[in-house]
Amino acid sequence: MKGKILVVDDDEGMRKLLGDTLSLEYQVSLAENGAALQKLFAGEQPDVLLLDVRLGDANGLELLPLIKKRWADTEVIVLTGAPSESEAVSWAVEATKRGAFNFVRKGDRFDIEKLVADVTNAVEHRRQNEEASTLRRALETMSGSPSPVFQSAAMREVVRTVERIAPSDVAVLITGESGSGKEVIADLLHAFSPRSKGKIIKINCAALPRELIESELFGSVKGAFTGAYTDREGFFRQAEGGTLFLDEISEMPIDTQSKLLRVLQDQEVRPVGGKTSYKTNCRIVAATNRKPEEAIKDGKLREDLFYRISAISFYLPPLRERREDIMPLATSFLKRFASQANRILKGFTPSATERITGFDWPGNVRQLQNEVQRAVLLCEGDQVDAADLSITKVRVAGEESQDTNFTLLEGVERNAIIQMLKETGGNKLETAKRLGIGRQTLYNKIKAYGIEV
Repeated sequence: MKGKILVVDDDEGMRKLLGDTLSLEYQVSLAENGAALQKLFAGEQPDVLLLDVRLGDANGLELLPLIKKRWADTEVIVLTGAPSESEAVSWAVEATKRGAFNFVRKGDRFDIEKLVADVTNAVEHRRQNEEASTLRRALETMSGSPSPVFQSAAMREVVRTVERIAPSDVAVLITGESGSGKEVIADLLHAFSPRSKGKIIKINCAALPRELIESELFGSVKGAFTGAYTDREGFFRQAEGGTLFLDEISEMPIDTQSKLLRVLQDQEVRPVGGKTSYKTNCRIVAATNRKPEEAIKDGKLREDLFYRISAISFYLPPLRERREDIMPLATSFLKRFASQANRILKGFTPSATERITGFDWPGNVRQLQNEVQRAVLLCEGDQVDAADLSITKVRVAGEESQDTNFTLLEGVERNAIIQMLKETGGNKLETAKRLGIGRQTLYNKIKAYGIEV
């Protein structure tokens, strides 16, 4: 998309020169004085404003604070025909103080090529600031707080990767345990991309019924199968121009994976029972809580599909491996849920902090979020205390485990599942919900740890 430039100058010849020159690269609007400029405030914000100091009915420097108030993100380049070098320097200093991006002197030293380069730099600076603001807003939406929620080196690197790859259309595969934040990263990739104005359609492949998954993904025509009473658009077409997030992709049936691969290769989708194919234009972000190499070996993930969806792949470490993130995340969740509950909470007591940071969080960030939400609703004081938490005290390292067949970490996770199953009377769905993990993940862990239910 072309950058938008607004030229405000009372000299008709200069306006025409700048308009004709810049319109080769940009979308240019012209205004002859301060009054004409102020009428434009109700319209679309320009990326760059070229502002003359002497406008006949106003002084450009005096208008600068108003411009920055109405169009805070617009970069302003001040133009002046100052009669002397000392006066030009004085005006340049004042323009900078009032928020100008640059200052250009007209007259005998006026260099139109340099001005074009200055405009190019200003447009790029504006776009970089806009992208950074988008990422900050996305992070704030995720955390409920403008403060950084990622303190660990591992997650900071993930965010840097998101910044670098989000503007492209490259397919991304996110791996990591359930609840580690894969969906959040998918949201960031979408929010920080040129597709952010489109939709992000999210699909949990493990939750879709096997007999309906293809019609859900690709759409279907009326009468294609029993129950198909109308035409169905499908998630691919719903995500047109946006992002399609395929969560738990290794749980998708293998035959459906084959058809998905064909759609990705041909970039067109044919509804179930249909005879016409439609071009598709959406970015694919996939995720799995399995290790891809193990999923391929176990026949859960097609190797050729893996290579198609993993042009860029990165791993989200579990919360227990990035403990620096635990309290910033807990604090951000506390602020969010306290605000929603219309409560004023000062934070966590030292004993609660010790309990939270010492726990291994088998359900990762999702479990932490659920735990903090529960504590906010149940605590009676102005701080969350250890007694307000449902997580049990973590066994001290070196303390003998009752389950010698498991590592210390596995023993802690196994005991947490057993305790939660006891609290819910063996209700697996409620247990998974309280632990902040998926139902299938809970079933897998119950089987792996030999838990009798």
